[in-house]
Amino acid sequence: METTNKTTEHGVHNSKIHDNAAKIVFGDSTLCAQFLKGYTDIPFFTNIKPEDIEDVSSHFIPLFQESRDSDIVKKIQIDNTELYLIALIEHQSEADADMSFRLLRYMVYVWTDYAATQEKLKPGITKSKDFLYPPILPIIYYEGTGQWTSALHFKDRVFMSDIFEEFIPDYKYLVIPLNKYSQEDLIEKGDELSAIFILNKLKSSSDFKHLKEIPEDYWNHLTQNTPPHILKLMSSVFSAFLHTINVPAEEINDLTDHITRRQFNMMFDSFEAYDVQETRRVSREEGRIEGERAGRIEGERAGRIEGEQLYLIKQIIKRIIKNSPVSQIATDLMEPLDTIQPVYDLAMKQAPDFDAEKILNQLTSLNTSTVTK
Repeated sequence: METTNKTTEHGVHNSKIHDNAAKIVFGDSTLCAQFLKGYTDIPFFTNIKPEDIEDVSSHFIPLFQESRDSDIVKKIQIDNTELYLIALIEHQSEADADMSFRLLRYMVYVWTDYAATQEKLKPGITKSKDFLYPPILPIIYYEGTGQWTSALHFKDRVFMSDIFEEFIPDYKYLVIPLNKYSQEDLIEKGDELSAIFILNKLKSSSDFKHLKEIPEDYWNHLTQNTPPHILKLMSSVFSAFLHTINVPAEEINDLTDHITRRQFNMMFDSFEAYDVQETRRVSREEGRIEGERAGRIEGERAGRIEGEQLYLIKQIIKRIIKNSPVSQIATDLMEPLDTIQPVYDLAMKQAPDFDAEKILNQLTSLNTSTVTK
C-alpha cells in the first residue's frame, strides 16, 4: 500500500493509520464475527462464531494485481457451508468510481482458485452440473466523511446496459460507512467492535469530549467482558488517534495503559483534549504579541523572548491551579524539567496569589545573578 504523509502546521498525518485501525477490525476473528453479525443485516450471520472465520488474505492478495495490504479475504465455514468475504478498506473522501469492476476481478480470482482446488481433489468436478461455486460477499468498509456515491451494481458501469442488461454479468457490493452510525447507535450495540468504531471515529482532539458523554454502564460492561487481546486492539486504535494529534509518546503509553487495565474512566479523567503542536503554535503567537509589546522598552527581539517567557509562566500557573505535578507540567508543555522547575518553585511561593510578571522579574534576576557568578 502506498503511504501518504501530509505535513501541516499541526504536524504529520499518515493516512495509513486509518487503514491500520480498520485492519484491526477484520484481522481479528472475534471482531470480524461481530461485524458480520451486527453490521451487515444478513440473517445467515446471526449465529456466526469467531472459529468459523479463517483469514486467507496471504493466499489471495498476491493474485490481486491491484491489491493493497488493506485488502482482506476471509473464508467462512458455517454448518458445512463455505463462503468467502472480500473486504476493501476505503477512507478517502472521494469514492472510487471503478470499485464494482475491481471487486469483480477479485471475485473471479477467488472462484478460479476455488475451482482449481476442487479439481485437484476430484478431477473433472467443475464440469459436473452438481458443482457450484461458493458465494462471495464483497464489502467496502468506508471511513470517508462524505457519502459513498459510486455505483453499487457492476452493470451501471457498462455502456448501453439498458439494452444489453441480460447479457451483462451483474452483482451488488455492500458498503458499510462508518459515518452512518452515530455514537448513540454504537453505544446501543454494546459490543467490543462498537467501542473500536467509537474510537476510530475520532478525527481531532476536540472529538475527545464526546467520549466523556458515553454512559458509565457502557464502559463497565466492556470492563467486565472484553477479552485481554481485544483490549490491546482497542489500545492500538486509540494510540493511532493520539499520534495524529501529536500527543507525546510517554503520555500515549500512560493513556492506553488505562484501556488494557480496564480503567476507562481513569483514562478520561487524566486526558485533557488538546493538540500539542497547536498549543505550541498558539504559545509562540501569543508570546510574539506580548514580546512586541515589551519590545517598546527592550527592543523587539528581547521583548519577544520576554513575552514567550511570560506566556510560559502563565501556562505553568494554570496547571499549578489544577494541581498538576511539575513533571506533568513539563510533559504537557513539551519543555525540559529544568526549564519548568525554577518557575514552578517561584510560583509555589506565591500561591494562591500568583503574579506572572513578578515571577518573570524574579526569574530574570535569578538568571542574571547566576550569570554574574
